[in-house]
Amino acid sequence: MRRSTSSSYKGPSKSKWIKRTKREWKPLEDRSCTDLPWFLLFALFCVGMCGICGFTIVTGGASRLVFGYDSYGNTCGQRNDPIEGVRLSGLDHTDRKYVFFLDPCNIDIIQRKIKSMALCVSICPTEELATYHDLRRFAMTNGSELCSYELPGHKYPYLTERFEKCPKLPVPESKALPVFNRCTPVDISCYAKFAEAVVTFVSDNSMLNRLIAGVAASKEIIVGLCLLALALSMILMVIIRYISAVLVWILTGLVVLASLGGTSVLWWLYIDYRMTMNETMSKDLKETEEVNGGMKTPKDHAQGLLIYAISATVFTGILLLLMLFMRKRVALTIALFHVAGKVFIHLPLLALQPFCTFLALFLFWVYWILVLLFLGTTGNPEKNEDTGLVEFRLTGGLQYMTWYHAVGLIWISEFILACQQMTVAGAVVTYYFTRDKNKLPVTPILSSVLRLVRYHLGTVAKGSFIITLVKIPRLILMYIHNQLKGKENACARCMLKACICCLWCLEKCLNYLNQNAYAATAINSTSFCTSARDAFMILVENALRVATINTVGDFVLFLGKVLIVTCTAFAGVIALNYQRDYTEWVLPLIIVCLFAFLVAHCFLSIFEIVVDVLFLCFAIDTKYNNGTPGREFYMDKALMEFVENSRKSLAMEERSRSKRSRPKEEAPGTSSA
Repeated sequence: MRRSTSSSYKGPSKSKWIKRTKREWKPLEDRSCTDLPWFLLFALFCVGMCGICGFTIVTGGASRLVFGYDSYGNTCGQRNDPIEGVRLSGLDHTDRKYVFFLDPCNIDIIQRKIKSMALCVSICPTEELATYHDLRRFAMTNGSELCSYELPGHKYPYLTERFEKCPKLPVPESKALPVFNRCTPVDISCYAKFAEAVVTFVSDNSMLNRLIAGVAASKEIIVGLCLLALALSMILMVIIRYISAVLVWILTGLVVLASLGGTSVLWWLYIDYRMTMNETMSKDLKETEEVNGGMKTPKDHAQGLLIYAISATVFTGILLLLMLFMRKRVALTIALFHVAGKVFIHLPLLALQPFCTFLALFLFWVYWILVLLFLGTTGNPEKNEDTGLVEFRLTGGLQYMTWYHAVGLIWISEFILACQQMTVAGAVVTYYFTRDKNKLPVTPILSSVLRLVRYHLGTVAKGSFIITLVKIPRLILMYIHNQLKGKENACARCMLKACICCLWCLEKCLNYLNQNAYAATAINSTSFCTSARDAFMILVENALRVATINTVGDFVLFLGKVLIVTCTAFAGVIALNYQRDYTEWVLPLIIVCLFAFLVAHCFLSIFEIVVDVLFLCFAIDTKYNNGTPGREFYMDKALMEFVENSRKSLAMEERSRSKRSRPKEEAPGTSSA
């Protein structure tokens, strides 16, 4: 009985295993959660990030940042507990809500902070105070004492401590910041030194003022040009399918002409140099060459030109062979661009993905910066022996909270970007594997978002964590390289740069593999590792096609970015033409061009994701379907035409081979007869 039960058990498990391993490679209706442990790990990590924020709020770091604190550790606007070993701590500052710096212009350029003593005051100086009598009058009239707490206001002009514990004269007129309650001088000329340190590329203050004035005068034009760049990017994503063929063949022709022209020029230079050298070579020159043994001779120059010409010839030959073998795959790139344009017509909400991603990243970065500032005012109060001021610092194990927070910046940012990739992949997969496009869901993008949130957050968390593991060492090495600039030797500098470059290449490869893994997850609802393996096998089987799409397609998209930036800059020149002072054009045009490139990059990166997902779907479709009844293709007409043309060319090649082989087969028969 035991043997029979064991044999009956093995049968179902084997069939079950076969069913599991056999991929249907189409969107599954019955989905399951993928990489659930990674989702739980990511959720715990996010709880830790929120815990850091809560810790800064509970321990007073947030209130010290918002309300401000004086140099004795007292938070302005509230009652304070005394700090052991610090005099004038534990004061009641309920009526003193503003932070006043005795010397607000004493700025540490390196640390980017004010080194002056800070006090809590009830009112910021509303006028310039030139003498100590003015300080006494202001204290008596407004009840706001601007010197240290132990000095009585009515004795300011007569105290010997006034030079150290009273503000530097003259005290400029100040206004409180709207949120952070810091008294800031109305005249910001005292920050000129700090501004010069930040704006290092401008040495003339008048030039800086003119540039800023140009931006202020052209703000409406700048906004209009930014909107123009946005509109051009959205239009280009739709019409690029019509111009992609022209761009691809123009690119191919230019590359071939450039390689042939460069090789021809090198050979011409070599032949011309040889002829000139033979004509001018004389007996005296030969004797001079023999005397100048170690110096470079004309023969050396000719030999160098010959090496360059041969290298260029080999490169051109390899390039022409690659163009010859990959010309059919270039047609696939054009077809994919054509279908990608159709995707944006059927799924117009794809155009909103850059906005949603940017908004999510912006909100997270604002939160991250606020918590980082909270951490800067959190910790135990310590008295600086050099300045005598109280500073709050994290000690012991609390110091690692800053590193934890830094890792959170990278992982969560990569997680948001991965969510965008998964959302786009899910929508494109639904579009591709729906035969009748009229039966598409009402909102494929929202359906993809819901599937992501319900089933695949763990997969996205795992993929983004892998990118984080590669990015952190690269950033650390970049930081070390910047810190050791000018100190390390050439060998160490070269090794650091090589490591940084290798990690960057690895990160790019993993990004591409992750993107295809997300597409495979969207199709089969499999885990990250399984999806990455399946997608990798498909990509390896189509390596030449992948190389063609990534080279030709990326360059076409780059030309699209250049086109958008150029059109926006040209429109900017026309719009700013009324300003006679051409120096005022510089900063507005730089701002507009940077924004145009950023917008074009965001939108065309979505287009690139669509093309990559379409290619993976196409490769899967051609591998598991052949167009016969029961195994019909899912692909679009443009891709179907490409497949038909490929089949015709293959059939013609087989016919030509068979014709060539027939005479060889008939020859032995005739001789025997």
